[in-house]
Amino acid sequence: MFAYRVTLCGTRCSSFAGVFRGCNRGARGLAPPGSLQGMSTLETHEDYPGQGLGLPQSGRGSLASWWSRITALVLDWAVSMIVAVAIFGTEVLTGNGWRSFMILAVFFVEASVMTALTGGSIGQLLTRIAVIRLGHDRVGWVRAVGRTLLVCLVIPPLVIGVHRRGLHDLVCGTVVVNRR
Repeated sequence: MFAYRVTLCGTRCSSFAGVFRGCNRGARGLAPPGSLQGMSTLETHEDYPGQGLGLPQSGRGSLASWWSRITALVLDWAVSMIVAVAIFGTEVLTGNGWRSFMILAVFFVEASVMTALTGGSIGQLLTRIAVIRLGHDRVGWVRAVGRTLLVCLVIPPLVIGVHRRGLHDLVCGTVVVNRR
């Protein structure tokens, strides 16, 4: 699954990390097959989550905690419920038909627009976390809409990969980090 590559400066970098960032310790080069001299191709060592993505261990730009992410989602859903009830009435909570999907529709619009414009939904802004692209760029409209659509499908955020990234983050090339 993971293989190390040896850089010309003599350091070991996991090839998974190399996909997202280059070695900043010196010139890069791939080691020829068989020259890894006993290094395991299945082990990786990271001192903290997000190190393989080039993120800091703590503070601004470090991976957001699960509690922050879950709190942000609950806040977003609460705001979406309030807005949907204000616009469409209480039938969004108890009714059938198209009105029963209005909370989800409001959530989709709120999260997509806010993520594209500010780098995070209302809940993410309140919990001081942000969605960024791996190159530390803004997410943009296409990725924001695609990411929110995958969140609305429920299953992609539950499929968790490396570095606390759900399938929706892996597909869109994004990561959730701390703003503080």
